[in-house]
Order: sequence, then C-alpha cells, then structure tokens
Amino acid sequence: MTPGHQALTGADFHDDGLSSRMLTEVVRLNGALKAAPLPLDLPGVSALRVGREQVIDQLEDYVIPRLAEVEAPLLVVVGGSTGAGKSTLVNTIVGHKVTTPGLLRPTTRSPVLVHHPDDVRWFGVDRLLPDLARVHDATNDQNAIQLVASTEVPRGLAILDAPDVDSVDERNRELATQLLAAADLWLFVTSAARYSDQVPWDHLKVAVERNTAVALVLSRTPADDVATVSVHLARMMAARGLKDSPLFTVAHGTVSAEGLLPTSYATEIRGWLEALAADASGRRELVSQTVAGAVRTVTRKAFPIADAAALQVDAIAELLVIADKVYDDAQTELATATADGTLLRGDLLARWQEFVGSGELVRSLEAKVGFVRERLVNAIKGKPQQAERVAVAIEMALEAAVADHAERAAGIASDGWREKEYGDALLASTTDDLTRAGRALRARTEQEVRGWHEELQEFVRHEAGDARHSARFLALGVHGLAVTLGVVALAGPAPRGQSAEAVRLGQTLLETVLGRDATERIINQARGTLARRMSTLMSGERARYLAPAAQWELKPDAPHQLRQAARRVDDLRFAAAKKGTGDHL
Repeated sequence: MTPGHQALTGADFHDDGLSSRMLTEVVRLNGALKAAPLPLDLPGVSALRVGREQVIDQLEDYVIPRLAEVEAPLLVVVGGSTGAGKSTLVNTIVGHKVTTPGLLRPTTRSPVLVHHPDDVRWFGVDRLLPDLARVHDATNDQNAIQLVASTEVPRGLAILDAPDVDSVDERNRELATQLLAAADLWLFVTSAARYSDQVPWDHLKVAVERNTAVALVLSRTPADDVATVSVHLARMMAARGLKDSPLFTVAHGTVSAEGLLPTSYATEIRGWLEALAADASGRRELVSQTVAGAVRTVTRKAFPIADAAALQVDAIAELLVIADKVYDDAQTELATATADGTLLRGDLLARWQEFVGSGELVRSLEAKVGFVRERLVNAIKGKPQQAERVAVAIEMALEAAVADHAERAAGIASDGWREKEYGDALLASTTDDLTRAGRALRARTEQEVRGWHEELQEFVRHEAGDARHSARFLALGVHGLAVTLGVVALAGPAPRGQSAEAVRLGQTLLETVLGRDATERIINQARGTLARRMSTLMSGERARYLAPAAQWELKPDAPHQLRQAARRVDDLRFAAAKKGTGDHL
C-alpha cells in the first residue's frame, strides 16, 4: 500500500554531494528569510508575516535537520481530530501504554515520541524540533517532547503522538501544526463523527500542497458503519488530491485500563509501518518525497515574502527620504543662521557692545607705544568680566538656535511620517518621542559650544606667537580675543544692520593684535569648525529617525538576497529531481 498521495518518485537527496549542497543553500535561505522582516503594517502584510514564520519553522524544524541527517529514522507524526483516539491508537500500535488517552480534553498536551532504544541519538535537542526541550517522564509542558524508548518500535522508525489539530487550546493547535510540518509521514486519524470537519481537511490540504506522504485512519467507527463511512471518506480523499494515500480503518472497540485496543485492531497499520521500517530504499524514497515537497513549498513562499520585503524597503526609504529632506533643510538653515549675523541681536549684541565700547578699546590698542600703558589701564577696566558675559551670551544664542531648529525639524518630520499610516505606527513603536528634539540635545549642544570656544582660544594662542607677551595681547588675553573671534565668526563675511559697526570694531581689534593675515585665517577656521559642530548636532537628531528602521535590521539588499537564495535552492531541487525517477517536483 503506497504511503504517499502521489507516486513516490522525485528528488534524490541521498546523494552525499547534492544533499550537502542543498543543506548549505537551505541554511542560507533560512538566514535570508530572517534578514527580511516585515515590520511595517502595509496592506496584506499580516498573512505574509505568518507565512514567513511558518516557512522559517519548516526549515528549522524539519528541512535543515532532515537534510543534515538523511539516514535518521522515519518520523511518523500521528495527528488529527479531537476525540479520534490518536493516543489509544499509538498505544495499541506500540503494544503497551506510552501516552495517556482519556475523555478529558485536551488529552495530549506535551507530544510523546516513541523510538527504538538504538535510535535515541537521532532525537537530541540539536536535531529535529530544536526549540522543544527533551524529557523522559510524562509532562504537560507544551514546550517539551517526552522521549520514550521501546523495543516494540522497529529500528529506523519513530512515532510521535501530537495534540489535536482542532484543540480548544490555542497552543495545542500551534504545536500540532508545528509537529505535522516536521513529519516525514502523516498518520492522520479521524472518526465517523469528525471526518467531514473543515479544520482537519485544511491541514490535509497543506499536506497535498507540500507533497507530504500521508496515510489516513478512520477510527472509532461502529463496525456496521465502517464500510459506508470509509467509502465516503475515500471519495473525499480522491477529490482533494489524496487518492493514492492509504486509508486504514479501526472499528470502535473497548479500551483497556492501560489505554489499548485489542491488538488485532492495529495489526494492519503496525504491519504497514514495520514494512516501511524494513524497506530502506522505500523509506529513503518517502523521505525524499516529503523533503522535496517541503523545499518546493518553502521556495514558492519565499518569493512573495521577498516582494513584500521590497515594498517594506521602499516604504522605509520613503519615510527616511522625508526625514532626510527635513533635516537637510534644518542643517542648512542652522548653518546659515550661525554664519550670517542672525544671532547678533538681543542680549548677545548688547553684551558685545558693552565689551567693545564705541571704539575706545581699539583706539587704545592702536595708540603709539609711549601712550599704550596709560590708555590700556583705562580701557581694560572690567573687560575680563565683560568678555565672560559675551562668552555666555554666545553660548546661549547658539544653544537657542540649535534647539529651535531641532524642534521645528522634529515637528515637520513627524507630520510627514503621520501622512502615511505605517509612518504613524512607526512613530508610536519607538520609546523616543520623535515629535520633539532629542532629550540629550541640550547637553550635547553645551558640549559642542564649549568645545568650539576652546578651539577659538587655541587658534588665538597659535597665531599670536611671540605677540602673546606684548602689551596689546595682554590687554585682552586669550579669552577676550577668543570671544571677539567668536562674534566676528558669527557675523559672517558681510555684516549688516546695527551690528555691522560693532563687528567691524571686533575685526579691527583682532587685526591690531594678531595681524591681518592671521586674523583672516582664524576667522575662516572658526567658521569652519562651528559649521562642523552644528552639522554634528543635527546629524545626531537625524539619526533618531534612522533608529526605528535600523532596529529591524532590514537592509536594502535583503529582498534581492532572499530571491537569490530561493533560486539557488530551486536550482538544486531540480537537479535532485533529475537524479530521481520522476518529474513531479
């Protein structure tokens, strides 16, 4: 009796070289799928997210472990409807109680895997279903598999009792689906009362699509109804692509205290399984059929996922373009405001005018040597304190300018994102309030402004040279000349309005102490370093908008890499099919 719903011909995965290459490529495909998350709530993405997780699970739970161990025992997963008697059937096939049947639903919570003692090495946690722990005693832990060794199970075969596919427990349903996806062969159990239910047929449809080997068992059916129900069930199987799958019947009978039916009830099924275990060639062919079907399903599903990932990349790129444009504009505007005299107003201008006076400080510095000492004594009274006030005013003006531009940019960028439904969801997904400037911006700005002032002082020291010991230099000191340099740098090359004369006095002051060429150099240096520091601050604000996209690790080339990985697997699948004896792949 044929164990599959299609002819058992197709891919040959027992060629060591081909199997090794296929294993390498499906591992790469698994990595490409993991590198292609679908984080944005684009239309139709929910189903594809579920599909992506299912494909990853299929690869990790079955395809990769099976290709890594093609000679491992044939895994028969016993699944099916609630109350169909799966656990009772497993006990009866094995010949003694290995799993607990009962009337209380759900009966099976933790799956039970029965194997020959010599085959125990094949079922370690690093093999099949790696995310489920291994235990050796009965448990209700739904994240564990109970391993039971029995000499009644032939070598080369293992039987896994799975939860109900239509269980009232959601985790049980998920586990049943996961276990069936990890099977080499489904032994699908139903009953006269449940065989026409939709949920089991939905699972069997998946088996047909994957070309998984399947056998059905009609259980718990009154003896008088077996013939009628089995004929109807066989017709339903044929109509749904399962005409070549075996159909066994197990009449309703008395279950012993140990949870077994009379031995004769399972004789045909046990004999069939023993024949499979004894037929190494047939077993390999069955495994190849199921693996090939799983691989075909995986690659078929990978391409729509890649397309969806490409849409995600485009959508994220669109959001980032919005943020980039906003912050490009903000960075340009801030650079302009800090280099065209915009900041030379209010308190800063007042403090500067106090410091430079109406030109007397400059005239004092320009006086003939014989009068320098006397005039400087009068001119510099209070200047250190006034220089410090100018420095504070510069810091406050720059900090206010940065905060203002950052706040406006955040508001504009967040409004732009909110125009897209997925952009609004993205804003809500982050703990950082992207509608406002960053919480750390103020401290970062203070640090950059202080750093700029230190640079100005270093420029002055470097250009002063021997002049640092002159009366003119000593009159103002490094700090006074640095704040003067700061004001001139902020004024820009063409100061206008009420600040123009005060700025001219500042430049003259620098030229008097340091010389014209040196003054020109340090003004350009001061403007350049300020521009870079302002750019750094706005880049930090821009980076906050990159963070939500970066956290998903969806790289722009991820869709392409996924398509390429799927194509390579497909190419090897066709190569395996050519080595087989059929072309149904």
